[in-house]
Amino acid sequence: MSAAGVTLVDMSTLQHPPSVATTGPATGAAGTGSDGPLADPVFAERYRAMSAKDARFDGQFITGVHTTGIYCRPSCPAVTPKPGNVTFYLTAAAAHEAGLRACKRCLPDAVPGSPEWNVRDDLAARAMRLIADGTVEREGVPGLARRLGYTPRHLNRVLTAELGAGPLALARAHRAQTARLLLTGSDLPITDVAFAAGFSSVRQFNETMAEVYRLTPGAIRTAARRSPAAAHREPGTVTLSLRLPARAPFDGASVLGFLAARAIDGMEVAGADASQDGVGYARALRLPHGPAVVRLTLTGTSESPAVQCDASLADVADLAPLVARVRRLLDLDADAEAIDAALAADPALAPSVAASPGLRVPGAVDAEEIVFRALIGQQVSVAAARTALTRLTDALGEPIDLPVPGGGTLTRLFPTAAAIAERGREVLRGPSRRIDAIVGAAAALADGRLSINVGESRDDLERRLMELPGIGPWTAGYVALRVLGSPDILLTGDLALRQGAARLGLPGDARGLAEYGARWAPWRSYAVLHLWRA
Repeated sequence: MSAAGVTLVDMSTLQHPPSVATTGPATGAAGTGSDGPLADPVFAERYRAMSAKDARFDGQFITGVHTTGIYCRPSCPAVTPKPGNVTFYLTAAAAHEAGLRACKRCLPDAVPGSPEWNVRDDLAARAMRLIADGTVEREGVPGLARRLGYTPRHLNRVLTAELGAGPLALARAHRAQTARLLLTGSDLPITDVAFAAGFSSVRQFNETMAEVYRLTPGAIRTAARRSPAAAHREPGTVTLSLRLPARAPFDGASVLGFLAARAIDGMEVAGADASQDGVGYARALRLPHGPAVVRLTLTGTSESPAVQCDASLADVADLAPLVARVRRLLDLDADAEAIDAALAADPALAPSVAASPGLRVPGAVDAEEIVFRALIGQQVSVAAARTALTRLTDALGEPIDLPVPGGGTLTRLFPTAAAIAERGREVLRGPSRRIDAIVGAAAALADGRLSINVGESRDDLERRLMELPGIGPWTAGYVALRVLGSPDILLTGDLALRQGAARLGLPGDARGLAEYGARWAPWRSYAVLHLWRA
């Protein structure tokens, strides 16, 4: 597609994106040839997007300017640097490793994250998903490597080659970004900000912020463009408010509507009860250090959409994983522009894309919860599944006592796998084989035979799920779609999906739809949403 005279590319189509992107002054192919660095097609595409100040690329790559020693988002309003002075990076950590600091004018980390970590399913992408969830802070690099199935040395080697920085540097950059979000978005005491962001000491926090931003934490807070929201402390609780940017276009109402239709009473609330304007969603969730309650409402503009996230946490150290999981729940980082352009190329989907630009794939804040939602919801209506899940949560869910931001009452967390394995048969209703499948999956999760997290590859996750009795391709695919955010899953075993396809004049049988749907790759998960809407 083109805009402002610049040819754009879908970054996800780059099968092997450059590890530290393409450089200008460095030696090698990028710096040779009659056109200098512009002879490299990837560098040239990114340079044109940067020259056009194209905000659609914000978060997808970072511009490092070596003459000034700063790194910027592609849409930074500063004067366009010469190609020979530019390096493009895939991560802020790689820019930090190169000795660059964040631009104070464009705030390159105050943008949606890269959609690449969901599009890709390789080791680097899976590591980035776990790092964003705070795995390094909780388990260290050995724990991160163990979850991914590699040695720490091999993991460090791969991430440095692919992303320009190792796991410690990547986690450090993520901590700095979380801290800046807290400093500019709340009045939480600076010492609390340090530990909430995952730093082990205030000294480490101060040194990192000064190195990355060339400002003290207090100066970052003072320079914030808007007044910070209040962070209220009650015994055992911290309540704060944050603004999470989304990549435009963003059909936030649709993804909140999807969650609302499946809301479990006592654990979730949606619509008028969750927001003063009737467009909102609130829920209780389990985080690594304790429970939390979050209320999500839409804000911003169509050009710069955002989600207001008001949260009450039992432990402020859970803020970083909370933000990461909310972003995944609402698919805030998806490259909606590229997705819509690809799907609209099919005349059968074009009217739906035009009517609902920026549809998002609903994600998950609790991976195990999605397994039970899928098992209980298969072959029954949404309303029937909601009733069964509410009964299960009422009986086996852990009670909580946290204030709901803005008012209201949420009383329970979703049951743990251990609770369902022990007492699920007392509560579950329906065919014995389905109950056996649900309790069997719960037992496998509880005793560690099955583990599900965002660091899984899609193929491994689906294979291990289908090894369990009673779990077939639809359930495994639905879990991968929701938990991993996999963008290219077509649930051809879904009856409603096939009915929607038939209404659009597409093949209504599973095999025919699978063959036809190949043209929607790599965005078949988003095509699923349009077929469901039909």
